[in-house]
Amino acid sequence: MSIKAGHFLPQPRTDWIVDIDTLKQRKDRSNVIVIDSRDSDRYRGEREPIDPIAGHIQGAVNSPWKRVTDEKGFILPEAEQKGLWDDFSGSEEIIVYCGSGVTACVNLLSMESVGMKGAKLYPGGWSDWCSYLVEN
Repeated sequence: MSIKAGHFLPQPRTDWIVDIDTLKQRKDRSNVIVIDSRDSDRYRGEREPIDPIAGHIQGAVNSPWKRVTDEKGFILPEAEQKGLWDDFSGSEEIIVYCGSGVTACVNLLSMESVGMKGAKLYPGGWSDWCSYLVEN
């Protein structure tokens, strides 16, 4: 395999993300779903290995990113993935987060791959959100 020189031109899609202020404005709307992609015990606040506060963004539902894969880490067949998102398909807007914006992308990829277009990432995740809850 030979390596070819190229020119990469980044084209950030800022319309695919939301910041904390946008999330605060939209999260309680009836037609907006906020999905926490972390493990369920972190969502419930039973375990928090990284951040100073355990829990989740009020109103968020939990759909752990690991549900998109089987026990070996392979992505589930399309029909099974689609079933993970059926309850959210009628939402006007879906905002997905995790601890710091990485594993939520697994859920976003799954949604896109089964035709649920337009879900957005809150890249700050729980780490950003809870940082405003810590008393200084």
